[in-house]
Amino acid sequence: MVYIAGWGHTKFGKLTDMSLEDMITAAGREALSDAGIGAEAVDGVWIGHFNGGLVPDGFPASLAMSIDPALRYKPATRLENACASGSAAVFAARQAILSGEARVALVIGVEKMTHLPTAEVAAALGHAAYQKEEAGLSFPGVFAMFAQAYFNRYGDQGRALARIAAKNHGNSVNNPLAQLQKPFDEEFCAEVSDRNPVIAAPLKKTDCSLVSDGAAALVLVAEDLLGDVAKAVRMRAVAQVNDILPMSRRDLLAFEGPRKAIHAAYARAGISVGDLDVAEVHDCFTIAELLIYEAMGLAVHGRAADVLDGGVVHRGGRLPVNLSGGLKAKGHPVGATGVSMHTLVARQVIGQADAMQHPGAELGLVFNMGGSGVANYASILEGVKA
Repeated sequence: MVYIAGWGHTKFGKLTDMSLEDMITAAGREALSDAGIGAEAVDGVWIGHFNGGLVPDGFPASLAMSIDPALRYKPATRLENACASGSAAVFAARQAILSGEARVALVIGVEKMTHLPTAEVAAALGHAAYQKEEAGLSFPGVFAMFAQAYFNRYGDQGRALARIAAKNHGNSVNNPLAQLQKPFDEEFCAEVSDRNPVIAAPLKKTDCSLVSDGAAALVLVAEDLLGDVAKAVRMRAVAQVNDILPMSRRDLLAFEGPRKAIHAAYARAGISVGDLDVAEVHDCFTIAELLIYEAMGLAVHGRAADVLDGGVVHRGGRLPVNLSGGLKAKGHPVGATGVSMHTLVARQVIGQADAMQHPGAELGLVFNMGGSGVANYASILEGVKA
């Protein structure tokens, strides 16, 4: 088994005073300090970073050497898998420990986005779509296709999407790391207005995640080091599933890649959805979170709104989802997102999530997704030592 022993996390948002190197350094130093592990003990560094033309720093792995002089000459590798680049780094570091090549791994996810106009950010992210058929289609446009298909098959779900947005914005108020710590009520999220325009019908501004800067970091350790760390979260099971890239060759509403990844993680952990206490999932758009409820097994196809109506996924519910505010309100610095999700669920399952804490949480799901349900990473985290 591999364990998370410490973490670091910058605030997400418009970090005008921080370069990519500054964010890497801040999150990495915090994670090592939190774990109580010196840089000299680190066997390798794994960095999740999408970029896609967002910044000129196209070779960020060795920027981690700035964290501490003791990291010089350590192996450092950048991982990229669209919006799941952070989880790609987590999984690669975990595998290095399981293989015996490392005992201590430093994982950092980072992205800088807010310095560019929104149109340029959208164009960069659009590189994660199938260029032969989907070039020029923005990701709001991609997920608008999911929403349109869902509405056509199951009826208008605009109110359900508004509930997701309002839920996640409400949760963000309790997260000091969130980009937009501001509650929006359901009525505001449901209505088209000057402040909430349509971005790609039927998706409005409140249905879309934020353009963000930020970094998050984890220290992973082998099982034989458990006695040397003050806290530990077991990576009880993980699963990665990549689906075919062209949307035209998939049933969008089956959301097969996410479903297969999540259920493979359940099977490897020996659990079902009913055993989970908390979840952080990839709500790049509100329709994505709605589909993920079905992929998780919380609802059958077409009835995802039921878990919102019943309060299941709300704060205080049976399985609260995105207590951090999610990508919707916490922010979505693409390469950092998967590492951030692992950090926040790790905090939950050892009772260290402060105002975000779900009482008694011991077992949590992380689901991070790249592209339109293409690169899918699911982790089951279990608190073992606080």
